[in-house]
Amino acid sequence: MAYLTISVAAFLVAVLTLFSGFGLGTLLKPVFAIFYPVAVAVAATAVVHLATNLLRLAALARRADRRAVLSFGVPSAVFALVGAWLLTRLARLPVVYSYVLGSQRQEVTVVALVVGALIIIFALLELVPARRPVQLGAGWLPVGGVLSGFLGGLSGHQGAPRAAFLARAGLSPEAFIATNVVCAVMVDVARLIVYGISAYEGSFGRIGEAGLAGLVAAGVIAALAGSLLGLRYVPKITVRSLHLIVGVLLIVIGLALVTGLV
Repeated sequence: MAYLTISVAAFLVAVLTLFSGFGLGTLLKPVFAIFYPVAVAVAATAVVHLATNLLRLAALARRADRRAVLSFGVPSAVFALVGAWLLTRLARLPVVYSYVLGSQRQEVTVVALVVGALIIIFALLELVPARRPVQLGAGWLPVGGVLSGFLGGLSGHQGAPRAAFLARAGLSPEAFIATNVVCAVMVDVARLIVYGISAYEGSFGRIGEAGLAGLVAAGVIAALAGSLLGLRYVPKITVRSLHLIVGVLLIVIGLALVTGLV
């Protein structure tokens, strides 16, 4: 049952999040957490996320908008270092509120609450018809890069702010998706340098101990298959569809953050 659930979830999430540019890790982690402890689920999700992003990078990098990569991606990577450094100095972010759902206690930190609220605001800007034609000028891209990179390093929630800004940058659907992937990899590399391999050895080591290697492999294969399927439809997606997908997923992720579900 676990293999079927993880594989189906990884496949569907990979297809959907290819177009939105974010959400694979956030949506897949709770599925792994159904069967394994949270620490193991985070490590397993990270493996699937990395493998999927590397495939997307190889397939889409050449379609990325160089201007957006330089003005958005570079500040993102730099401030991911800052956010990751700050994270290493914080033992635990303050909890705003908590509640019990089933047998688990859900906690909401200040960072999750602020990020979630911002994401919901960005989502409304995407979905309200009167606001949809508005585009951000080139001067806003570095600002978005700073915000997305810093949050990515600090809390890991980089994708939604990045998608919200890039969706307003006047990019074609193909350029939006490709630029998103390139910037995501840049931030991941930057923050992992700061975190250090030693910080992850415990969680990653538990994948083998928990007998999870086969399940992770199944998730990787399913996610790669979903990404390959999604790549076939990249040329067919319209700007309107792109804004709708981004807006809906922004709301889902934002609500999940402010309620402590992710």
